[in-house]
Amino acid sequence: MNIERISQNVHVLTTPPKQEFLLISDLHWDNPHCDRDLLKNHLDEAKRRNAIILINGDLFCVMQGKGDLRGSKDDVRPEHNNGRYLDSVVETAVEWFSPYAQNIALIGYGNHETSVIKHKETDVLSRFVSVMNFVNKSEIQIGGYGGVFHVNMVQDYESKALTRSYVIHYYHGSGGGGPVTKGVIGDQRLLASIENYNMTWQGHVHELYDHTNIVNQYDYHYKKICQKMVHQIRTGTYKEEWANGIGGFHVERGRGPKPLGGYWLTLSIERDARHDYTRYVYPELVQCTRFY
Repeated sequence: MNIERISQNVHVLTTPPKQEFLLISDLHWDNPHCDRDLLKNHLDEAKRRNAIILINGDLFCVMQGKGDLRGSKDDVRPEHNNGRYLDSVVETAVEWFSPYAQNIALIGYGNHETSVIKHKETDVLSRFVSVMNFVNKSEIQIGGYGGVFHVNMVQDYESKALTRSYVIHYYHGSGGGGPVTKGVIGDQRLLASIENYNMTWQGHVHELYDHTNIVNQYDYHYKKICQKMVHQIRTGTYKEEWANGIGGFHVERGRGPKPLGGYWLTLSIERDARHDYTRYVYPELVQCTRFY
């Protein structure tokens, strides 16, 4: 995997002219409500396709530490119910995720990881990635709570000829999403404050959708006005909290079932017959979820 760390939250990946990605967030892997069977199915498929895996925050739940007011004994897995809670989460996660180490390119922070830094003064995500890379000789990168993932696609991968870029702005997310808007208002607010991206990607509110914006852009080189497509996506979760509405925090807050899963993103260099056959990067998005 040819990935370069430009700064703490800017990474550039060089790929062949066609590459698949698995975009997921909010795994909450250590929570008993995490649908690990579904997660494993998606990760195994990513490995089979040689897809690159990107994780946009909340890989961990880690709410059951000593003194954490959010904690509940019902939300601790047996293997983590000990006096080394955070250590055991990291150690078991390394064992579980190691088969996918060569496919994982980037993991960003979510509010669950940053909360542990704030209250427990330890960075479980950094510890996890460090051990993963040591054990598996991988090069998994840690991003930020938000940042840039820049894909450089090369038509001739050996000579590095004809490069086209696709740039993703990722941000874990904020707020509650809203029962009606489901976070779309937050997407539009984000779009108003950024530019020069092909995609914005958020998670956090456990919704799953993609919508497309067409923006007006002035091309300085050709001195013409052109239109640019910007995809905005939300990836769901792997934490099934509703459980038929029996009870618990999620149900008592009036929240319903949430979609599980993320997106397959396929990027490929294509020729544009309308504009002198110039080449561009074509994105194809397909939901990767559980079929009910």
